[in-house]
Amino acid sequence: MKVDGEEQKLVSTWTAELTSWVEQEALRLGFDTATIAPVPEAGSDVAKRDATRFSTWVEAGRAGEMEYLKRRGEDGVLLRSGVSAAIPWARSVLVCAWNYHVPAPLSTTPVAGAGWIARYAWSGRTLDNGETAPTDYHEELLAKLRSLEAGLKNRVSTDTRCYVDTGPLVERSMAALSGLGWIGKNTCVINEQLGSWLLLGVIVTSLPVSNDAVPQLAADRCGSCTRCLDACPTQALIGPREMDASRCIAYLTIEKKGAIPEELREPMGRQVFGCDICQEVCPWNRRAPVAIQQGTRMRPELVNPALEWLASLDPNDFRKNFKGSPLERTRRRRLHRNVAIAMGNSRDKTFLPQLEAWRQSEDEVLAESAGWAIRQILPSDEKSPPMT
Repeated sequence: MKVDGEEQKLVSTWTAELTSWVEQEALRLGFDTATIAPVPEAGSDVAKRDATRFSTWVEAGRAGEMEYLKRRGEDGVLLRSGVSAAIPWARSVLVCAWNYHVPAPLSTTPVAGAGWIARYAWSGRTLDNGETAPTDYHEELLAKLRSLEAGLKNRVSTDTRCYVDTGPLVERSMAALSGLGWIGKNTCVINEQLGSWLLLGVIVTSLPVSNDAVPQLAADRCGSCTRCLDACPTQALIGPREMDASRCIAYLTIEKKGAIPEELREPMGRQVFGCDICQEVCPWNRRAPVAIQQGTRMRPELVNPALEWLASLDPNDFRKNFKGSPLERTRRRRLHRNVAIAMGNSRDKTFLPQLEAWRQSEDEVLAESAGWAIRQILPSDEKSPPMT
């Protein structure tokens, strides 16, 4: 076989030479780093540890309504309890990281009348006419992974599968096993040079890792710091590297359907899509490099977006602004539920007309959320009459 005009011998294992090539090719395609993790053998101490942790987490109800995390195989084993549980032929995972950090204000800096959308959802791509179109990291990363996969298959004989948040595996666990970084106390993967503003894509392969290519694990450098645990408004971080996702603001604003538990609404503050707080306070992100890839262009209108603007979006406006972006997944009605809660937390009376209109909505969840928000804004002697 010829690759780049030269004869290339197909190999059947990860070697130091092949690892070096894939790392360089990943950088050329726009990733910020790429590393290889051997899949723990079934029955090994590492495999047992990861399986126990994940099953305990699920059984404790910490996955909330995310049913895809609870899927089991025919043998009853949770598919995400280990790579081999769902992909028996897997021997290694190529983990690629994409930095999405951009210089911008922090969500913890108050801005009157504004909501907050998580940084990863600000992304866009500059068109020929100068406008910035929405992008979704799933599509951006998957396209790069496909190119890397094709190049890899020109050099080795291997089965492969590409995933970006869609595969039956826990990407951060494989990132840690690959040496890409350590899992911080906020449960995010932290890289000593890049910080934690990272999106992960993986290529599962049937290639075993040779002895000369086994990665060195990254040292855990969180030390005694507990800033992320202390800063979480909903106390979703129930301990170092332990998250109750059912309390996480990202889960509540994106994944949670129906009404948000009332005791968690006020702690949500002005967050309307996702949450960045535990990463904003992390010391390792103080000098995080700025993303330079086209698909990470910041859409300025999504930084501290006006709640009034978000509330005004009709179905056509929502599609125009968010089709092809991560916000498309949450849909307009759920976004408006979140906006209603943020309006209530603002205590701003100028939002009352919008909230009163929503209180009459046929959408029961939106109507109830708006009613709650009105009660947050008005003193007890100014409460609007109950709905009839």
